Amino acid sequence: MKRKEQKLVSHSVEETWEIARKIVERAPVRTVIALYGELGSGKTCFVKGVALALGIDQLITSPTFTLVREYNGKRRLNHIDLYRLRNPDDVLALGFEEYLQADGITAIEWAERAGDLIPPDSISVSFEALPVPEQRAITIAFPCK
Repeated sequence: MKRKEQKLVSHSVEETWEIARKIVERAPVRTVIALYGELGSGKTCFVKGVALALGIDQLITSPTFTLVREYNGKRRLNHIDLYRLRNPDDVLALGFEEYLQADGITAIEWAERAGDLIPPDSISVSFEALPVPEQRAITIAFPCK
């Protein structure tokens, strides 16, 4: 599937949240957002922005040890963190496919651990911490229809 890329620089947490909000506004009813980047690069911050856009006022933290957190807002948010998993077989054991079929937004941190299980029509968001604190290079790849 062809993808359209957009490269941005976020200068603050609030700008990262705004980028997330804009993605949520144009996201279909069932959307998978695959998040890529090193530790501390902005993945969980971005998911906080998704939650804010969905009207979710709960504390959003990375579900590294619980693996999945589910939130209800204007639409459902499934927040998955695959950091502790080793391979796609571990990901499948999590019930991953059910989350991909669920209405709402499924945001997946460390999406590379899922390999080919990430749907081709997902939105990919890659983060890179820049030398200036709080600045992040964010690359968004949207599926072309």
